[in-house]
Amino acid sequence: MDKQGKYTVITGASSGIGYAAAKAFAKRKKNIILVARRESNLNELKREILQDIPELDIVVKAVDISVSQNAHQLYRELNEYQIETWINNAGFGSYDRVSGQDLEKIETMLRLNVEALTIFSSLYVRDYRDVDGTQLINISSAGGYTLVPTAVTYCASKFFVSAFTEGLAHELKAANAKLQAKVLAPAATKTEFGKLANNTSEYDYDKIFNSYHTSDEMASFLLQLYDSNMTVGIVDRETFEFKLSEPLFAYAGGSKNNQKV
Repeated sequence: MDKQGKYTVITGASSGIGYAAAKAFAKRKKNIILVARRESNLNELKREILQDIPELDIVVKAVDISVSQNAHQLYRELNEYQIETWINNAGFGSYDRVSGQDLEKIETMLRLNVEALTIFSSLYVRDYRDVDGTQLINISSAGGYTLVPTAVTYCASKFFVSAFTEGLAHELKAANAKLQAKVLAPAATKTEFGKLANNTSEYDYDKIFNSYHTSDEMASFLLQLYDSNMTVGIVDRETFEFKLSEPLFAYAGGSKNNQKV
């Protein structure tokens, strides 16, 4: 780790929650490593941050992390940085019935939502589990706790994110590790998500949803989770209230029926 200072990594930083989260963490004087495919968007975000807080180091990494080799290579490239927080925000959704879904799109979604997140989480935990003040925050969805009609495969990918992160949090606590693992579960948020999930160039959140949050609101919720000792930050799909909680899935940590090792 040759670089001076600590850094926050945010994947999927070219738009939406990731874009807003980068600005929110920058306001806290955090050096940021921005990761996404669209380099022009990342450079614009870097310019906006440095215009307000020029003393920060903002690093741009334009890469398609849905390709597993790219994810491994990116992590190796970041070995010179001391990473205080890793936020796996990159991901996208798909609205369609299972019988009619575009498998090429679904395969890419699973590589991004599940595989890349698992690669980064695993590598980060190996390197930072015993480093004071470190956090891994994985972005799931309210659909990672509730099955939503015509979004079954997307929800399943986010169920993985929620279960994986909650399980990791239990594992780290049992080992008295210093790293904290947390999961943020947004509900409808006004981003590019709707367009991509529905394969459309027009998507009016005001017409389609009774309620939704903005990316800035979700970035604020993310900071609340970051500041807390809770594992889960979740938006209620019915009331749109945000709450912090302990893990929500049943955990068989003390079961007599676990394998004996």
